[in-house]
Amino acid sequence: MAFTLQIGEKAPSFSLPATDGKNYTLSNFSKAKTLVIFFTCNHCPFVLGSNPVTKRTAEKYKDQGVQFVAINSNSEQTHPADSFEHMVEQMNDKHYPWLYLRDNSQKIALSYGALRTPHFFVFDENRHLVYTGRELDNPRQPEKATVNNLDQALSEITKGHPVSTPLTNPIGCNIKWEGKDPHWMPGEACDLV
Repeated sequence: MAFTLQIGEKAPSFSLPATDGKNYTLSNFSKAKTLVIFFTCNHCPFVLGSNPVTKRTAEKYKDQGVQFVAINSNSEQTHPADSFEHMVEQMNDKHYPWLYLRDNSQKIALSYGALRTPHFFVFDENRHLVYTGRELDNPRQPEKATVNNLDQALSEITKGHPVSTPLTNPIGCNIKWEGKDPHWMPGEACDLV
């Protein structure tokens, strides 16, 4: 069985606290035509480099029924900057156009098969996976990026077309798993393509 959720599979459910003080489940986003769930964090240079692009992409497709939801599953013992308190600070400072959820148990990262930060999962109206992988081919230095796979996928989806490249390898820092070396990845985890 593959570690990462496969194209066509349904979005795993969740119930997680967000930086706005509320708890959210998958059903809270039922009105979104397209749901982008992405695993991220507070400190990774690939996340920090690409967040401004992600913000523009979220704003670009907002009026077309696309909703972004960010999840931080990183162990704060491994990287203290990924604590919930720092998540709140980041959202208060940056005002990102997405909800920022905390997966403290890391069960949601495992259910989706998140590999890196950032790692994007795009679901259609029926919550079947239609795209997973990276946003940019150079998230750390977005000015040097030559392709935005997430934008391409969302452009196709919102026009009613199938996603021409549904699978790419996420580029970023490893998810920081509780009690493991910062560079550890589950044995069954591997490149997607």
